[in-house]
Amino acid sequence: MIKLIQRIGQNLLLRVENGFNTIFGSELNPMYQLGALTFFLFWVVLVSGFYIYAFYRTGVNEAYTSVEALTQQWYLGGIMRSMHRYASDGMVVLVLVHMMRNFVMNRFSGFRAFSWITGIVLLLLLYISGLNGYFLVWDQFAQFIAVASTEWLDWLPIFNTPLVRNFLLQESVNDRFFSLLAFAHIGIPLAMLIFIMVHTQRVSGARNNPSKQLALGMCLTLLVLSLIKPAVSQGKADLSTFAAQLNMDWFYLSVYPLAYIWSPGQLWALVGGILAFLLLLPLLARTKHTKEGFQIATVPSVHAFTAKPGETVLEAALRQDVRLPYVCRDGACGACKGTILHGTVDYGVYQESALSEEEKLRGCALFCRATPLSDLEIEYTENEALKQVPVKIMQCGVHKMERLAPDVMVLYLKLPQGKKLQFFAGQYLDILLEDGARRSFSFANAPHDEEFIQLHIRHIPNGRFTTHVFTQMKEGDELSVEGPLGTFFLQDEIDKPIIFVAGATGFAPVKSMLEHAFHAGSKRRMLLYWGVRMRKDLYMGDLPELWQQEHENFTFIPVLSEPGPDDNWQGRTGLVHEAILQDHPDLSGFQIYACGSMLMVQAARPSFIAQGLPENACFSDAFTLSPRKSAQPATEVQP
Repeated sequence: MIKLIQRIGQNLLLRVENGFNTIFGSELNPMYQLGALTFFLFWVVLVSGFYIYAFYRTGVNEAYTSVEALTQQWYLGGIMRSMHRYASDGMVVLVLVHMMRNFVMNRFSGFRAFSWITGIVLLLLLYISGLNGYFLVWDQFAQFIAVASTEWLDWLPIFNTPLVRNFLLQESVNDRFFSLLAFAHIGIPLAMLIFIMVHTQRVSGARNNPSKQLALGMCLTLLVLSLIKPAVSQGKADLSTFAAQLNMDWFYLSVYPLAYIWSPGQLWALVGGILAFLLLLPLLARTKHTKEGFQIATVPSVHAFTAKPGETVLEAALRQDVRLPYVCRDGACGACKGTILHGTVDYGVYQESALSEEEKLRGCALFCRATPLSDLEIEYTENEALKQVPVKIMQCGVHKMERLAPDVMVLYLKLPQGKKLQFFAGQYLDILLEDGARRSFSFANAPHDEEFIQLHIRHIPNGRFTTHVFTQMKEGDELSVEGPLGTFFLQDEIDKPIIFVAGATGFAPVKSMLEHAFHAGSKRRMLLYWGVRMRKDLYMGDLPELWQQEHENFTFIPVLSEPGPDDNWQGRTGLVHEAILQDHPDLSGFQIYACGSMLMVQAARPSFIAQGLPENACFSDAFTLSPRKSAQPATEVQP
């Protein structure tokens, strides 16, 4: 039954949201910022409330007159009271829509149950605070609420004397009562503020502020409402009489008319049943998930993170500081669209305009909606800075070929006359083969070294392109390239020391980043651990030795895993990442950039994190020799 209601609700909701997208665009769609808009209205209520409180007098005779004087205050007082009223009503509307939307989108069970339940608590506090605020006006409407509320509460067998007796006679209400109400009306919102922080703590990347345009639009809407239909009192409270007609606030008091139709017990059954249903809903809709969740790896910058059961890819990434791009987070804008290279997902509910069936067939998914059903490998573009370096396709000539080791060739590519290819140190390019296949290699030159593009090509036995390089390619040949690509590049915003980890020809992007750092005058401490099998594999070993002599902030540590007898090796041996772990028992103060085989990266990253390295301080680029569904691999694919 719940699933059927959700399917119907999803269909209707998507239609409504699509209409809003047409009017506002996905970035300004209020349906995608319900929580943030509610929080904004909370601040409007708080600011206007403090203004009202400055003129309010807590006393049975002064309460009504002070509110009336404020209402007639030219001109700000009346506006502030009206904005306080309408912003409070708006909070109720937004919270209910927010709750309904999360229910329809099935975002209330599993790890989200905590946010769902704290949201119910916030809704209760909101209602209590609103009713408390009406008491403070002490007009005939407040009198109605007081009598109806106490009659309702008196049904509960917890009070020694009926509460309604306090509102039978005018003299029964005293000044102390209004002092208590004023105290509660300040204390409850403060409790709400605490619960809001608790409510959002498990929401990855929770948005607390709406867009400026929506905030301004909300303020203007409240102002117009306040001018057209100002909030006014409904006559001074008089416990000796009852008002024949009242203007009801249906947002806060929709159940109160039932108090004069049903018995208090029936009303409690209705309200208690709804509350119990909402609180138990996460259990009623619980689905079976794996206890451990799923592992997600990203390329070309290899981040590894875990998705909790029922958690979307984007939620898992944001929770673990992996910076996937997004805007609306609601399956409408397509900013979070990426490619599922390996694994399966539940695509979730989204706008068809954001993800077509053709794109799904190509492996694309919206990470804000996609829920892993297995371990995943995904591809995405993560950094706004990439917009500064547009991707281009151009013909390059092979200017020079230099064999630095039996299985390593350095290609120097010459760009067409008058053309430049901007890139970030650490990025890569694709070489486009005649049949549409691609082979990807990292830039080995720094961005400022514009004369030639330098690529380090390692020969892979039976590799189509690398075999061609080593056996048939000659200087003067033409290559079609596309680039720059990838998100593996130096993060310059902090001053932490850097450990570079290079495996074999993983030295190429590291060389580019180091030369860029030296050229930019970086004073950060930098260490390079270059891991190879034998001494001959350090095909440019003299270059980092020279850097070490020229730069006091740079240290070079070569590591051989299988040194031969002829190597006469006296340096470090073993696995390169183990050498780092031995040298740095505490990695909490470092950034690490690792480039090498997938096995090296996958083995190194968990070990680094276990030794204190923050997950968001490990950047990696991994070789893979397996075919990919995407055309943008990490460093070298199907050589």
